[in-house]
Amino acid sequence: MLTKKDFLLLEHDMSNCEFGKIAGQWLDSIKPQLKESSIVKYTNILNLHLLPEFSAREITEITRSNISTFSCSLLVSGGYRAKGLSPKTVTDILSVLKSIFRYAALEKNLPVADIKGISVKKQQKPMRILSRIEQTTLSNYLCSELTLSNLGILLCLYTGLRLGELCALKWEDISFREQSLHIHQTMQRIQTFKKDGNETYVKISTPKSDCSIRKIPIPEEIFQLIKSLEKPADTFFLTGLPDIYIEPRTMQNRFKYIINQCNIKDTNFHALRHTFATRCIELGFDIKCLSEILGHANVNITLNRYVHPSMELKQKNMNMLSDLFLT
Repeated sequence: MLTKKDFLLLEHDMSNCEFGKIAGQWLDSIKPQLKESSIVKYTNILNLHLLPEFSAREITEITRSNISTFSCSLLVSGGYRAKGLSPKTVTDILSVLKSIFRYAALEKNLPVADIKGISVKKQQKPMRILSRIEQTTLSNYLCSELTLSNLGILLCLYTGLRLGELCALKWEDISFREQSLHIHQTMQRIQTFKKDGNETYVKISTPKSDCSIRKIPIPEEIFQLIKSLEKPADTFFLTGLPDIYIEPRTMQNRFKYIINQCNIKDTNFHALRHTFATRCIELGFDIKCLSEILGHANVNITLNRYVHPSMELKQKNMNMLSDLFLT
């Protein structure tokens, strides 16, 4: 369990208004509400980016212009290689900075700059989706080499499970009566902070949001495969053992090996989730239903993040206009 002494927040002889002290107080105030992974993320943002830039400065003297300049410098020359950080990373840094300023204003009654609206334009990266041919090739390979880990990959491809959810899944989470999965845990590797260097450990915990705790119906064909490999209830789905699991990065490596064997263009494990969502839309799934299966808070997340209609589907929809064409 992380404790205050584990954090590497830089220590200074600071006045009550110095940014470093306010930042430390802000983090302490929100710790009870956060999961360990979030505490680690915020601590790293402070140590690597915000404290080196602002720690000894009075927070009341930091201007909106200072923040804008800082944001631009992160994009251009941020990071340990000074090659610039991604827009997503800079957005996360700004989010923490805004929270600290809001804390200073509301909890400390300090006259800080208004930095609302300072943002970074994020470029939408094209998401990799398996073509129907690739999906069939992958499915055939996994079925022909059916192991528990290969069955897990199939399960993600046909239910949209996240990788961490798959790795934390146990056989007791499968309802053979209802033909469904109960998703209520996730697995991730957490960073710790120690004087002799950073270490990591694997943690299984509840998901960050309540909407990620859900029941997912299992497609009939996948369900039959699951029944054929059924293991004791108290064991991990991917190993069939009670005290041995497969962690996410190991599954990533196995997935890379398999797609290479299938001569499928390189992609990551999360493409299975993208592919599942896209295929569901192509098949006419109800959006609200799909959103709940994916564990999203609302349908807009599903539509904006995961659903990418193919040209084939666009053409099919456009052809519907033919009935309106008068000859």
